[in-house]
Amino acid sequence: MAARGERRGRTAVDRSAFPYRMKDLCERAGLSRQVVHFYIQQGLLPEGRKTGHNMAFYGEQHLKRLQLIRQLQEERFMPLKAIRAMLEERDDAFTPKQRELISEVRQRLGPSIGVVGQKDTVGAAELLKETGVSRTELARMEELGLLVTRKQGGRTVLARDDVFLVELWGQLKKAGFTEALGFRVDDLRIYTKAMFSLFVSEAQLLSDRLTRLPPGQAAEMVERALPLINTLLVRYHTAQVRNFLATH
Repeated sequence: MAARGERRGRTAVDRSAFPYRMKDLCERAGLSRQVVHFYIQQGLLPEGRKTGHNMAFYGEQHLKRLQLIRQLQEERFMPLKAIRAMLEERDDAFTPKQRELISEVRQRLGPSIGVVGQKDTVGAAELLKETGVSRTELARMEELGLLVTRKQGGRTVLARDDVFLVELWGQLKKAGFTEALGFRVDDLRIYTKAMFSLFVSEAQLLSDRLTRLPPGQAAEMVERALPLINTLLVRYHTAQVRNFLATH
């Protein structure tokens, strides 16, 4: 009687839209059940369509999301925090016309800024020896979501694009910004958080306004503006330091 009542209490699910059980989803994505559950807990993957207390079904959107997360982790070396932030902005944040513009910009800028193709890697041990950065500091960078390391051929590697962070921290330490004075890797978050917030606003601003133009023309404008904006950031920061010193 209880089993019959439990069946009656289950929610009906359209199996054509949600064909996968957790086992099926894991097999197709090449991930363990624990990893998939972790992604759900971390807000990276939407929950499945539940039919009971311990039963849920998943659709193609779940499989594609898992494949994207895996690709971003393994090929792009993106930290989970960065992936989550990107996915939150991706979901319903842009109209079809804005996405068309983003696609055009990716095609134009992708090769020059490393958006396409597998990332080159650098051995972590060699990099730490060259820069004077400790393994603990590298691990902390990874915990903070600043970079990602992974095992490759028996050694720990990171993306060549992320080497500058380790080198920069090593140079700051050599300049005297040491832990003895209270400086830690965590301090870099001041800049990375500010830069991410700035970029989100910038992406929304440009995609809102440039969609009035043909995608090719808009993408060309973004390509020309990128170095100008980078120069603005550097010079404006210098100006802020100068003004602060002049008034104190």
